[in-house]
Amino acid sequence: WRSFFCALVAAFVLQSINPFGNEHSVLFYVEYNKPWLFFELIPFLFLGIVGGLIGSLFIRANIYWCKFRKTSKLGQYPVIEVIVVACVTALFAFPNKYTRMNASELIYLLFTQCGVTNEHDICDYVDRNFTNANHAVPIAEAGYGVYTALWQLSLALVFKMIITIFTFGMKVPAGLFIPSLAMGAIVGRIVGIGMEQFVFSYHESLPWFFEGKCSQDESCITPGLYAMVGAAAVLGGVTRMTVSLIVIMFELTGGVRYIVPLMAASMASKWVGDALGRMGIYDAHIDLNGYPFLDVKDEFGHTTLAADVMQPQRNEPLAVITQDSTTVAELQQIMKSTDHNGFPVVVSRESQYLVGFVLRRDLLLATDNARARLESLPGSSLCVFTQHVPVVGS
Repeated sequence: WRSFFCALVAAFVLQSINPFGNEHSVLFYVEYNKPWLFFELIPFLFLGIVGGLIGSLFIRANIYWCKFRKTSKLGQYPVIEVIVVACVTALFAFPNKYTRMNASELIYLLFTQCGVTNEHDICDYVDRNFTNANHAVPIAEAGYGVYTALWQLSLALVFKMIITIFTFGMKVPAGLFIPSLAMGAIVGRIVGIGMEQFVFSYHESLPWFFEGKCSQDESCITPGLYAMVGAAAVLGGVTRMTVSLIVIMFELTGGVRYIVPLMAASMASKWVGDALGRMGIYDAHIDLNGYPFLDVKDEFGHTTLAADVMQPQRNEPLAVITQDSTTVAELQQIMKSTDHNGFPVVVSRESQYLVGFVLRRDLLLATDNARARLESLPGSSLCVFTQHVPVVGS
């Protein structure tokens, strides 16, 4: 209930301060008029494949650069590296308006549906007039602004891919989620516009699986949905997340009705990424830095017995404590002659059947408490490690 109460307070505060300015508790809130079509699972799976390819390429390139940084003199001058990358980023990002704007604003722009309030080039369609904001989006031919936005977004994709390879792993807090979402949203929006123009070009002679859905004058393809699916695909290809990725996308967008396209794209992205490389970006950096991490997917061949590892040096006997026959004097002698942090508790010295383990700290605390409560603590007093105290003389 404590976790639930903390979540309740957090949600109340978030709703009260409205940090995103959209009257919603999510960063990229989406609300599309048209549901997705079953046939669209094919381009969604294609986005998953592309996301897996981009993720694998990014991981290989980033790990290669990080290895070069660790083995060359570049790693000795982290401040200079940060300054150079910052200057290059500012120099090449400024001419393109899609790299000049904030990454979160770019993602939100790519996620949103073209409407009466969206005046960006990416929504410049021929003869598309919005006389009523509540009406459905009409199908239309892409105008000059859309094609201009497409090549600018393509350049932005290449730029963000290259610059993120150099920034992730530097001696500054450089993010990975937002750049990955931005790259995926660009790819998805491009594919979504392509699907939209395909339906427009063959509007009068669509295949049977489009009939009843795209035969009207309303647009049945939502490019913003493709951007959202592409963002999940690339982020999944980079991190190899599945369930948590879907939860993150749902929390970011609030689009619960689009769980199936997100699941399909993320699963395809993970399969493709795993086929090209076993580790995600975080696993690869853990392995690169030599952190002590045991992956559940790794298999180890064991040829050493536990007795070979636990045998004391100089062939001394194991320091053990019997459960009901060790005296206080023997216990003090064991702790004095060894520096172990704990001792195994066995049935007896003849039958060393393990029944438990006791820490040195707990033994010292127990003896100190016994001396504080009793007037005297003879060395012959028994230390019992059972639930039932044995009867003396029985």
